Amino acid sequence: MIVIVDYGMGNLRSVEKAFAFLGHPARVTGDPQEVAEAEGIVLPGVGAFGDAVRELDSRGLTDPLREAVFGGRPFLGICLGYQLLCAESEESPGVPGLGLLPGRVVRFPGTVKVPHMGWNDVRFTKSHPVLEGVPEGSYFYFVHSYYVSLLREEDVLLLTDYGLTFASGAARDKLVAFQFHPEKSSSVGLRILDNFARMCRGGK
Repeated sequence: MIVIVDYGMGNLRSVEKAFAFLGHPARVTGDPQEVAEAEGIVLPGVGAFGDAVRELDSRGLTDPLREAVFGGRPFLGICLGYQLLCAESEESPGVPGLGLLPGRVVRFPGTVKVPHMGWNDVRFTKSHPVLEGVPEGSYFYFVHSYYVSLLREEDVLLLTDYGLTFASGAARDKLVAFQFHPEKSSSVGLRILDNFARMCRGGK
């Protein structure tokens, strides 16, 4: 079973409905034990970095999430769920993130309109099973004011331009994360979710 982590922040039902449409069982839960036992984990989210960290901590979800990644289980971060994988964010100074991807979260410069909202394209930096069948240059739906600055080039999966070039996707083994919303990104977004579900079932 794929679990979609409920910590009080995010469009959880839209992600759940997307998996259901694709024929993959997925359950929204805030139970740390269910997260610990899941075949695959989806961490979505919208809102402020610091608030999200405090909610994860108060609900006992921080350790199960870290252990899932360290244990090599498929893990998908979406939007704020991607940013939470970093150690820190300019949005909430002094609040430590999960620290699972070396990097930090940075606010867009004042030279561009914030938030970055709407459709934008991506460029691949490497191949990954989660991108199977997704054409290079596909457009996805973004809504964010901060972006992830990754420290390790090998963790970057996708690049997007918006006033500057930022890592719109990251991947390390079975950990994948995206700044855009796959569940709101038409057929290419659904393809990513389908690929992730297949990873959870032991596929490529």
